Amino acid sequence: GGVGKTTAANAIYNKIHHCFQFKCHLGDVSDTEHRYGLVYLQKQLVSNMLKQTAIFLINSVGEGISVIKRLLRRRKVLIVIDNVDKVEQLSAIAGDREWFGPGSIIIITTRDQHLLNQVRVNMRYPAKEMNEEEALELFSWYTFENNCPKEEYLELSKKVVSYCGGVPLA
Repeated sequence: GGVGKTTAANAIYNKIHHCFQFKCHLGDVSDTEHRYGLVYLQKQLVSNMLKQTAIFLINSVGEGISVIKRLLRRRKVLIVIDNVDKVEQLSAIAGDREWFGPGSIIIITTRDQHLLNQVRVNMRYPAKEMNEEEALELFSWYTFENNCPKEEYLELSKKVVSYCGGVPLA
């Protein structure tokens, strides 16, 4: 955790979302599923995609899968599924590429690489620890809302980043 998976997914989403009429960013799926369940996530997906409430359409995971397939099957979609920790989460939200139209992009962030082995994934981009310069810049954006710290905080910021060992948001 803390290497920037969510930050990278957010950056990609923000850069390309305008190319998609149908898009959805599901943040912290693990926590959301734990608190509210898979049906809630499915409703959130459909509601965000179609810009209307899906509450009346989905009462079970099976119904949710049917609704997602029926409503999004021919649509080019962009979906970010952030912080997945169970294959059941992916199966309920984006179980198969055939659920969506050609040109669709599904971005999944997870700490569990083995989870991706259980679903068909086109490409993988393993997150790597940042070098000190990259880590300092990310730390600075989150801490100072600038790409570098103010001069009076530079040395302290470098120490913090060094201590975190390439994981500046830890």
